Amino acid sequence: MIEFLTQHAPFDRMAPQHLEFLAKRLKLGFYPRGEAVADPDSGPARRFYIIKQGRVRGETASRGPAEEGAWELVAGECFPVGALLARRPVHTVHRAVEDTFCYELDRDDFDQLLAASPVFHDFCSRRMANLLDQALTGMQGALATQVSHDAPFSAALGTLLRRTPVTCRPDIPLRAALETMSAERVGSIVVVDEARRPLGIFTLHDLLSRICARGVDIDTPIAQVMTPDPESLPPSAPAFEAAVLMARRGFSHVCVVDHGRLVGVVSERDLFSLQRVGLVNLTRAIVRAPDIAALARHGQDVHQLIDQMLAQGVAVEQLTQIITMLNDHLARRVIQLELDREGREVIPFTWLAFGSEGRREQTLKTDQDNGILFRVPEGSTADAARARLLPLARRINEGLAAIGFPLCKGNIMASNPACCLSAEEWRARFADWIDQGGPEELLKSSIFFDLRALHGDRGPVEELRSFLLARVSENRRFQRQLAENALRNTPPLGLVRDFVTVSSGEHRNAIDLKLKGTLPMVDGTRLMALAHGVGETNTPARLRALADAAVVTSDEAAAWNDAFAFVTLLRMRRHRQQASRGLPLDNYVDPDTLNGLDRRILKEAFRQARKLQTRIALDYQL
Repeated sequence: MIEFLTQHAPFDRMAPQHLEFLAKRLKLGFYPRGEAVADPDSGPARRFYIIKQGRVRGETASRGPAEEGAWELVAGECFPVGALLARRPVHTVHRAVEDTFCYELDRDDFDQLLAASPVFHDFCSRRMANLLDQALTGMQGALATQVSHDAPFSAALGTLLRRTPVTCRPDIPLRAALETMSAERVGSIVVVDEARRPLGIFTLHDLLSRICARGVDIDTPIAQVMTPDPESLPPSAPAFEAAVLMARRGFSHVCVVDHGRLVGVVSERDLFSLQRVGLVNLTRAIVRAPDIAALARHGQDVHQLIDQMLAQGVAVEQLTQIITMLNDHLARRVIQLELDREGREVIPFTWLAFGSEGRREQTLKTDQDNGILFRVPEGSTADAARARLLPLARRINEGLAAIGFPLCKGNIMASNPACCLSAEEWRARFADWIDQGGPEELLKSSIFFDLRALHGDRGPVEELRSFLLARVSENRRFQRQLAENALRNTPPLGLVRDFVTVSSGEHRNAIDLKLKGTLPMVDGTRLMALAHGVGETNTPARLRALADAAVVTSDEAAAWNDAFAFVTLLRMRRHRQQASRGLPLDNYVDPDTLNGLDRRILKEAFRQARKLQTRIALDYQL
């Protein structure tokens, strides 16, 4: 029995004496197929069950086993924790799907174990959070190993090359070489021949020691002041060799040469800065980036930074907000670069972020959802102002695409005239959606309600938000339509298998973690926030605010937040796996590829999403 228990959470982490206490008091019960194990009509729950063999399905008394999305428990899972803690009956009938054996613990013994074992108490009192902690710990261990393995000292030099090396011919004047180094913002330039064989290298250190200190004419050919025959290593050499070579010879750059041809340069700074991409340094580099190409390179650093933060145990909510913050910096820098290029006075505008960026919930896969809000200049019209802003908006959208944010397939972008509106036009558009919009129209427009200002004056956006919150809270018809839309995507809990997966096509046997996982929680939380005047746009922040306002309980908010965090974690893990292989990013995962713990938590997360949807269905009688 103990061997079985230690294969499943939370028993695998309980102290030996507590595990022994449990094992001595468990009794084995048998339930033939179709028999109810626990029933709402049986009064307050009296036993704690651990499934040893078989399956148990949860079904409502009113709809029975045919209810769409009914959930199942399998070997190693336990129930009904919530009912035991609250001294209440179970909410659903727990029925054996097949001949099933369960270990059973009387409530008095359950209470004693709860008081004695911190691990068991933590699991029962915050079950979703406890399981999520275990999943994060496992991921951190795997990532810590990979981060260590991929650290520069063991990585091949070829994997560390971040840009095409800056080169020149041996006969150019030193002045021209320095101008090139300044323009490219590099600390070295390699002198090559026609076949790109490295002949020499010149660094900023050489500028100080050989040129300034000796008064050398800067029109001198660079061949006369370079360091000839620079040290080089092949792309396959481990970075450790480069570090040792630099330390031994007292220089800070090594050429990477493949079959005699220069393919890159690795500096001391590259070796040690890649050991840990710093958030502050990366932010500073983005803000100071001179062009779109530099921003694209910095955008790739975000992936490595997130790997490191996952390995360090950073919470999922914090990770998504860090990603969003860095993406905000990238977007603002693109906007500023295009404004600098404009060459004429620009009508003041606010750049709007919608969707996941508006909610500060971006993962590594994100496209563009943006718009512009402007005030009409005195003596002009909205159409005239829009005509002046749209070409700029197009260049900004294209610049964002160039650095890794794909153009929105639905054309929800500032360069679309329908998304480049005056403050009055935005107000009228929201009023039309709220007062007259149909379900399909609202389905397409829901992400607009997650708006926030990313660049420019935030005042008009806050005025618009106050307007729409007041308008929504007064319109029950609109709320009901949002509720109907929020119930469209049901979590994929299956009757026959644990999960309902895609039945055909490219993603056969997989689950769309965004469409079926996070979106039901995002939509449901948005509805409750708008209906109760909550101005937050971030899903976890909305849930906390709803709990503070007593719209939902703190336990509900915590469980839904944890569920949302875990599905987001799976999406991020999927994205980093695909990115490391150079594959396009998507949100699909085959549940059969998940380990037992992850499958269990995913099922629990989907159950929590169903509870949120059930709450909405009851509130709006749907």
